[in-house]
Amino acid sequence: MANVTFSSPKMKKDLTVYATAGDTSTLLALAKLHKIPVDFECENGECGSCAVKVDILANKQPMGISLTEKEKTVLKLSGKITKEQIEDAEVKDIPPPWRLACQLIVRNEDILVKF
Repeated sequence: MANVTFSSPKMKKDLTVYATAGDTSTLLALAKLHKIPVDFECENGECGSCAVKVDILANKQPMGISLTEKEKTVLKLSGKITKEQIEDAEVKDIPPPWRLACQLIVRNEDILVKF
């Protein structure tokens, strides 16, 4: 089980929710389930409106998860991630700081999501 803490000026205070291990729902689906006001439009990884900054809250190697091709393109074009960060994600399994909430599947690690 993972603790996912959402933090935003849109919210009165940070909110931590639990993501069930083995669930393949996206971070955006988790936010919607708990009525957390993460921006989104297309829910398909094409518009970039759901870009969030994700910090790992553990003192261990982060659990990388593949970036979708849409995510790579949208985040790179918007200047949120670099070519080097994409290479680190693909080769070294180091996740970039910015992700699309509609594409990210929460792993078994505690994270802080800023939006």
